[in-house]
Amino acid sequence: MASKVEIYTWRTCSFCIRAKALLGQKGVDFTEYRIDGDEVARAQMAKRAHGLRSLPQIFINDRHIGGCDELYELEDDGKLDALLEEA
Repeated sequence: MASKVEIYTWRTCSFCIRAKALLGQKGVDFTEYRIDGDEVARAQMAKRAHGLRSLPQIFINDRHIGGCDELYELEDDGKLDALLEEA
């Protein structure tokens, strides 16, 4: 069973684009929540992300991973694939 991956983004956010590119390169299916200008959605995201309002915010199996830098750090450390394999 594949992991549940969710990412909150803005359409023109370069960090969002980079994060989605890495997930795409890995063939990961993910749910994208585009919250451009939607303060209600951003507040909901922030609640899930322990108060963080920066974008993107990424969740794997409902676990808050962080943003683009944290996603790439997991990849560089060889830990991302294991997280993505958990169901």
